[in-house]
Parts: sequence; structure tokens; C-alpha cells
Amino acid sequence: MNLPIASLARPEPQMAAASKRVRRFYKAYGLVIRSEVALPELEPTAPATPDLEIAVGRVDFPGTASQAAAFRFEPTRQYLSWQAVGTFMISSANRIDVDPAPGVEDPLLAFPLLGPVMALALHQRGLLVLHASAIAVNGKSVIFMGDKGAGKSTTAGAMIGAGHRLLTDDVVALDLSDPDRPMILPGFPQLKLAADAASAIRLEQAEVRPQVHPQIDKAQHRLREGFAAEAVPVSRIYVLERGVRAAISPLTGAAALPAIIKFSYATRFGRQALPGGFAALHLRQCAQIAGRTGVSRLEVPAGLARIDEAVAVIEADLASGTG
Repeated sequence: MNLPIASLARPEPQMAAASKRVRRFYKAYGLVIRSEVALPELEPTAPATPDLEIAVGRVDFPGTASQAAAFRFEPTRQYLSWQAVGTFMISSANRIDVDPAPGVEDPLLAFPLLGPVMALALHQRGLLVLHASAIAVNGKSVIFMGDKGAGKSTTAGAMIGAGHRLLTDDVVALDLSDPDRPMILPGFPQLKLAADAASAIRLEQAEVRPQVHPQIDKAQHRLREGFAAEAVPVSRIYVLERGVRAAISPLTGAAALPAIIKFSYATRFGRQALPGGFAALHLRQCAQIAGRTGVSRLEVPAGLARIDEAVAVIEADLASGTG
């Protein structure tokens, strides 16, 4: 498992935040979220009964959390702790408690909170969560999975630059309640891009947010437009690989399921993140999406100057079928 947060150096202590925190309301992944952590990455919404509560307070990590990163999974609670950021506890499908490390402010807390912590909270709600990016294309959708550095966010950014809309970046939550119509739930209008990718793609409709930590190499691009706010049916799932030319080739049934399992968020934490019946449910969900949608290999040419070639083959693939 490769979570870059573990390697961050703890920031110098700063002035303590106010003792009383404001509760703000946001929407993401089809949920109303009430949060004591400021999350400007998310879309604000009117006050309402929250589906998910994010509270700030003391969290006691059970056992020893002396390492840079420590995780513990219990039947009713999940703990994630990073010395440089803080400790997070998911105590149910509708509550996350946050205990910031000394000197850490909300922008850095949001980095893991909207990544692995949110992914596991959505997993607790029965959703299949992939470590991927997703784009809406004229009522259809594409999901980009791949190893670190494969170009998931870069390819998503190129699709946005071509006039398509972002569904979600990094955390893709799939609602499989209707087995015949799996849906991608919209996340929030932000894309993380390395400097060279951002320079090549030039998302004119995006605001670059301040860097939250010197060791985080990707900048957060907050989209002013180009975000899909409604759920979209799953149409295509691609595993990105580097190639000499842009090309799409379907994976066999025997290879599709392992790909979904590999890039599901829960498996990043190993078997411990799937206690009890969650392991069987997770396998069924992965098999359902692999069988219903299938998975293809998307070869992306090396070099950002050729990223538009990948966009063209994706658009052609979507136009070729009804998925």
C-alpha cells in the first residue's frame, strides 16, 4: 500500500485554531455532510439532516501508533493515523471523528479525509469504492484505474479539456443497488495534477488551490465548471498502461475481476479492512461490476504531447457501443 501521507514531515506548530468550530454543510457522493473541518473542496449545500457527520475531537488510537502511519480495523470502528496529520476514526457508516496533530490545520486534514478516510467511510455504507478517476461523457461514463503514475488524473484532465465533465477524482464510489444499472456517484469538483500535466492540459476553468504541504507534489485544481453533479451509469472501465500508441483492448473475464479487486480502495489496506461478511460482499460487488461492465486495457502514449490521442480513442470507443 502506498499512501504518500505517511512520508510527510510534521509542519511547524502554528497558532491554535479557535476552540469552537463552525459546522458547515456540504454535498458529495450523494450525501449531505455536516463537517467541523472546513472542506472548501466540496460543494456547499443548505443545512439538512446529515447523512455523514465529521467531528473534531480527541481520538484514542487503540494500541501503539508510533509509526509514521498506523491503521487498525475493528468490527465497529476503523482507525487511521498519520503522525504528520492526525488520527481519524470511522465509528459507523455516518460518523468520522478527527483528532488533528499539533499545528495541523484544516487544509492538510482534508488531504487524507477526502481520500482514504472518505473511501473507507463510503465502503462502510455498502458502496464499491475504487481508487480511480471518472468522467461523464454525454450521459455515459468512463473510469480510469491504474498504478501510481499511470496517468489517471492526467487522462481525466485531458477529457475535461476536451469538453467532458468530471465525476470524481481519486475516490470512485459505485452504487450497485440496481444490479442492471450500476451508477457512479458524483464526488466533488477537484482534480489533482502534477505541474507538468497541468501545464500541458491547461484547464482554463479551474482554480489552483494553495499547496497544503511542500512534500505533496500534485496541485489541487478546483473546477469552476465542467463538473457532473448527478449520478451517471457505468459505461466503460479502463486500466491505464503506457504504450507506443493509443489503443483499447478488452481484458478477458479471467483478468477483469482481478483488476477490479486490485484497484478497489479497501484492498489497499489488506484483508484486515474486510472483516466478517465484508470480504464476501466485496468479492460479489467486484464480480458484479466486472461481469456487468467489463474491463479494458487503455494504452496511453508516453509524453503529454500525445494525450489527445488517448482522448480520441476513448470517445470512439464510447460511440461504438450502447454501454
